[in-house]
Amino acid sequence: MAYASTLLRDPWATYREIDAAGRTSQAASGPQLVQLLYTELLAALRAAACATEQGHYRVKSERVTRATAILFALESGLDYEQGGELSKTLSRIYAGARRSIVDASIGTDPAPFRAAADNLAEIAAAWATATAA
Repeated sequence: MAYASTLLRDPWATYREIDAAGRTSQAASGPQLVQLLYTELLAALRAAACATEQGHYRVKSERVTRATAILFALESGLDYEQGGELSKTLSRIYAGARRSIVDASIGTDPAPFRAAADNLAEIAAAWATATAA
């Protein structure tokens, strides 16, 4: 019954949860899961920017929460022994992105969300290229 009541309250949120769970279960390997996390991260940041512009603060808050959670997940998956300096650099990038996103969450400027998405999109593209090889 809890599922039905959640569906009635916010069907779009329910769809997003089911969609993300389905795509996560299909990501068989670690690299595919990381690529999915980047895709979701960029979508969350861009949605936060749009929600900020339109004054939809509940959506903005949800997307900021999702983006920061994904950044934590990406950081927790770093292997500092095998990754060496690259892992340390990515950790600093993720921490900096989290700080800028949280700082931007209290404002009304969508630019920091877009800037974070653009910066992280470069890493996502590099990751996609590396895993495709």
